[in-house]
Amino acid sequence: MPTPRLTAADKKIHAIRHSLSHLLATAVLEKFPGTKLGIGPVIENGFYYDFDFKTPVSETDLAELEKQMRKLAARNLLFIKSAATPAKAEKALPGQPYKHQLIDELKKKREPISLYATTADKKSKPLFLDLCAGPHVKNTKEIRPDAFKLTSLAGAYWKGSEKNKMLTRIYGVAFLSKKELDDYLKNEEEAKRRDHRKLGKELGIFAFDDMVGKGLPLWLPNGTIVKNEIEKLAVELEEKYGYLRVSTPHVAKQDLYLASGHLPHYEDSMYPKMVMDDGIYYLKAMNCPHHHMIYKSEPRSYKDLPYRLAEYGTCYRNELSGTLAGLLRVRSLQMNDAHIYCTKDQIESEFERVITLTLEHFKIFGLSDYWFRLSKWGPKNKSKYINEPKNWTYTEGVLRAILKKTGVRFIEASDEAAFYGPKVDFQFKSVIGREETMSTIQLDFAAKKRFNLTYKDANGKDNNEVFVIHRAPLSTHERFMAFLLEHYAGAFPTWMAPVQVAVIPVSDKHGDYAHAVSALLKAKNVRVKVLETNDTLGKRIREAEMKKIPYALIVGDKEKENETVSIRSYHKGQLGEMKNDAFVEMIAKEITDRKATS
Repeated sequence: MPTPRLTAADKKIHAIRHSLSHLLATAVLEKFPGTKLGIGPVIENGFYYDFDFKTPVSETDLAELEKQMRKLAARNLLFIKSAATPAKAEKALPGQPYKHQLIDELKKKREPISLYATTADKKSKPLFLDLCAGPHVKNTKEIRPDAFKLTSLAGAYWKGSEKNKMLTRIYGVAFLSKKELDDYLKNEEEAKRRDHRKLGKELGIFAFDDMVGKGLPLWLPNGTIVKNEIEKLAVELEEKYGYLRVSTPHVAKQDLYLASGHLPHYEDSMYPKMVMDDGIYYLKAMNCPHHHMIYKSEPRSYKDLPYRLAEYGTCYRNELSGTLAGLLRVRSLQMNDAHIYCTKDQIESEFERVITLTLEHFKIFGLSDYWFRLSKWGPKNKSKYINEPKNWTYTEGVLRAILKKTGVRFIEASDEAAFYGPKVDFQFKSVIGREETMSTIQLDFAAKKRFNLTYKDANGKDNNEVFVIHRAPLSTHERFMAFLLEHYAGAFPTWMAPVQVAVIPVSDKHGDYAHAVSALLKAKNVRVKVLETNDTLGKRIREAEMKKIPYALIVGDKEKENETVSIRSYHKGQLGEMKNDAFVEMIAKEITDRKATS
């Protein structure tokens, strides 16, 4: 699908955000003379600028810089563009080594060089001069002083390389109106409330420890329960859809990854080699090569195809420590992986089955705001992809036809495929506004040659036209858990919740009855906890709410006499009194049906 055309409003806010990055740099140089300038581009919702400060700055400096930016904007300053030779540009930006490096790069590429002056008028000396291609507003009076805000500081390597110096990046946001800014800031507050790192700690889902290593999550008891429930669902649905479960090692010899092409195509993302007495080994970065060897472990017939192998396999990625982010970017990940070995004639039906399976998962989790992205190869990027143009054209055409046939909403993106074939990603807009790739289906036309994957056809002859579909409907445990924590704000549906019911006795004399109710629930495999009378009744009710337990059952004299419970639902509030047997039956059905949170 073609890239959407920018509206007039899109162009205007882009120019405003770009101009604000220059006002930020102007304010920084006024407050911190001698600061070295990096780059200051527009990003989603705002802008940033990278600085090399002589002395450290902190979040407390942002308010003063923001105030100075408003003063500058109120002066109705002009943004004036001029062309420049490399020599003129360097002379105009003395003492700015990062800018000089960019000028050298433009010079080598023979690309045009332009400067933007921020000035009171065309005759005055500029307040600020920057190497920039634009666009900018003509006059700062176009910038609403109440519609932008500096938000945070972060470290950023120059040009994104850890080999370069760490600069200080100042972020800002900007909109066309104060209401848009207020709405954005409100959403950001909601995002902080739903941050999976915060919720994960509060609810005892996962932890990290430097003695274990960065990016290596420790699943705590509550998190392990949720993780196991997700995996249980995956196993049940995969059995329904005809998958066979397997288990593979966490390491393998170099030869396997040379055959798969992960070496050298993926080597930078793999952990360093381990030299053993019988050869060189690597930690597993992908499950697929191991599954290919299972396929090859015995002769296959056309009657065996499609052959579907599934595994929640643990993989390891050599991510830079600075890029790690909670569960969203980790070094150890458990992937909801499977590989389907099929003939060319079976590609379409198998791909459709995977889409159907994935959508069945989404329905259970109550997920609806998604679309699809067909990720294609980049013909000019020969170092990234297998150089088989005919196979790329054919397989991309097959996937496009399937997406059109199923009638789903999708876009196309070039130069984003896997190195061995095109893929379809399931994209989500999370409740906090972040775009996520949740599920992936990839079509692999390279494995059949690399691993000599064959089957006996109806005539008893070897046929090597074995296509492989890689699929991960539930992503990895880590990424999916992060998404669900934020999606549910930590309040999991009952079937997933670590503790499904809290039984709260009013006083000590109701303890025995509380444990009797607990026993009834445990007999139906309900995860239940009795909140003993160490604290007041009010505190224990609040504890159940803080832990986001789906049901809290209050039991006192009346409930004991009537063999009932008084029910408080986390999602629906007070539900009143109910007979014990009726409540047990109700919650058991809710769990069995895997009812999504309403």
